[in-house]
Amino acid sequence: MAYVAGDTILDDEYNTFVNSSSSPYGYNHFAGTGSGEYGLGESSIATVSAGTTIQASQWNTLFTAMDTIAGHTADTLTVRSAVSAGDTIAIKAAVEADLATLAASVAAGCPNTTAVTTSGILQQPASSSTWTGSFTTEVSATFASANAMRFFFNAGGKIRIDPIRTGNGGVTGASGKDAAWDNLYNAVGNFDIAATTCSRSGSGETQTTFANTTGFHDLTTGYTTLLILTDDSYPYTANNIKIEAKINAAVGSATVITVKTTATDGSAEFTFDSGETQAYRNGTHEHRLYSVNTTTSGGLTNAYSPSSTTVVSNTTT
Repeated sequence: MAYVAGDTILDDEYNTFVNSSSSPYGYNHFAGTGSGEYGLGESSIATVSAGTTIQASQWNTLFTAMDTIAGHTADTLTVRSAVSAGDTIAIKAAVEADLATLAASVAAGCPNTTAVTTSGILQQPASSSTWTGSFTTEVSATFASANAMRFFFNAGGKIRIDPIRTGNGGVTGASGKDAAWDNLYNAVGNFDIAATTCSRSGSGETQTTFANTTGFHDLTTGYTTLLILTDDSYPYTANNIKIEAKINAAVGSATVITVKTTATDGSAEFTFDSGETQAYRNGTHEHRLYSVNTTTSGGLTNAYSPSSTTVVSNTTT
């Protein structure tokens, strides 16, 4: 029977709002444990038995819980007043629509949430002090459980790579090649891997690959290329940065995400800086790892972040 104004509110309709694991998704599926892209790790709401009278307190529990999730996702829901014992409980407008809105936000990784905070530097593998060729790093973030990993990304958590140059390739100071790498890294900016997307905060240079609709839920146990950004200024157009990511099992079983970042210097050593005694080489670079962690500031009871991080490999050639 449809949920229509003027009809009796049936227990199975209430249970659908609370517990449906198929569309239209119930509260417990997108806010509780859920599966895949659904689930935030919040406490589930109890369903009612067949033939049981739905209590005012049960409706209020559902509505309050929905408002709490909306506080995290930054969604606007229909305004509803609480009901009291003894009231004639009328149909509450747009419950199904509001649940669908919340479910969609969670499935997208809560892209509008502001209830996150950025960690300090978790890992900062560095290249050799001067180099040509390539600088490749792999860094990983491990979660306490597969669910904790899903809840982290579903609630708006992100894994961030920030490439940066910290030393000069030229003996007497930064060279033109150093400056070109600064521009390329600034064009990457913060590279974030979210639940279903990835993004770079910078702009410019030549973007040859950008899998911006790929995120945690799309990764596999083999590396997926997310970004290749190439220098657009002569004579450094053979220089580029490549970012790849993988997880250690299928989503739902995975607990580790690994990000591989490769800076390639393909520019010939064709000149010397004025007063230099060495060829045009790169200075020290770092591929820094951060996490953008979920918080309880939006109203959620639980927040998630990586339990540990590590440098898997660091190679300069």
